[in-house]
Parts: sequence; structure tokens; C-alpha cells
Amino acid sequence: MAASMVRVTGLLCRVHGVIQAKRTLCTSKTLVQKIPNSLWKLGRLNHVAVAVPDLEKARSLYENVLGAKVSETVPLPEHGVYTIFVELGNTKLELLHPLGEKSPISGFLQKNKAGGMHHICIEVDDLKSAMADLKKKNIRILSDEPKIGAHGKPVVFLHPKDCDGVLVELEES
Repeated sequence: MAASMVRVTGLLCRVHGVIQAKRTLCTSKTLVQKIPNSLWKLGRLNHVAVAVPDLEKARSLYENVLGAKVSETVPLPEHGVYTIFVELGNTKLELLHPLGEKSPISGFLQKNKAGGMHHICIEVDDLKSAMADLKKKNIRILSDEPKIGAHGKPVVFLHPKDCDGVLVELEES
């Protein structure tokens, strides 16, 4: 009887090992995906933009309390914002405040009185190619043509409903 139990136990261990190996193979197959060659490449995170109700208070927080290097205030009337960039070691924060009555930041701050994250900006090496490719993939772009952004480079925004709820800015590097 004891010998039978040892054989059954050994058999169950071997079967369990085969099942585990098969399970591992099945799950690892799903991790291997072929990514088609693209005419454009996604680059580094350029900045995270934060809408703020009080620009000078936000500047003071980052400059005087946290000790960051902070730029001068730059008005961008074509975008309806004032901007301040906060230099970080590996990226930047962009502080946004409304400029004019039609500012998109005004609407954001009406819904978010204390302010908050507005968008992320990712660099791409070829903005026109990225736009054409993303349109083919049914990602909505919020303008037909790029505009010149705060860094003096072409930018477009992708619809947040197509990007997991995040407003994404693409900036040509």
C-alpha cells in the first residue's frame, strides 16, 4: 500500500509539473508581440502640466519652499495660458494659468477649483508622421495642424478619451 501511495504521489507531482510548464508556456506566448516598424518614435517625457488657480503662489511653492529652478512667467496668447516651467532632474513641470476668457485652463479650473494635473507631454521625432499614424489608429487629434508650443516647437494634443483619460501633448523633439 505504501509503495502504491509513493507511485501515485510521484505521478501527481509529474502531472502537476507538466501542467505548470504548460501554463507558463501559454502565458509567455501572450507576452511576445510583434510591433510593426514605425516611421516615428516616441521619445522622453518632456513635462507634466499642472493647472493652478494662483500662479504666483504655485511659483513660490516650487521656488522658495521646494528649492527648484523656476522660469519666468511666459504668456502664450495663442494657447490661452500663462506658463512657468519648473526644472526637475529628469523632466519639467509646466505650471498653467488662464490667459483670456477663452482659455482652456479656465474651464479646467472651474471643474477643479484647487487645480491639478492637466496633461503630459511626450516628445516624438517626427510629429507629422505620428499624426498620420495615430489618425489611422483612430486616435483623435484635437487640431488639424500642429501649433507652436511653449518651447517653440510644433505640438498637438490627443483626445483624453482615446488615451485612457489622459490629455497627451506630443511635441516634436
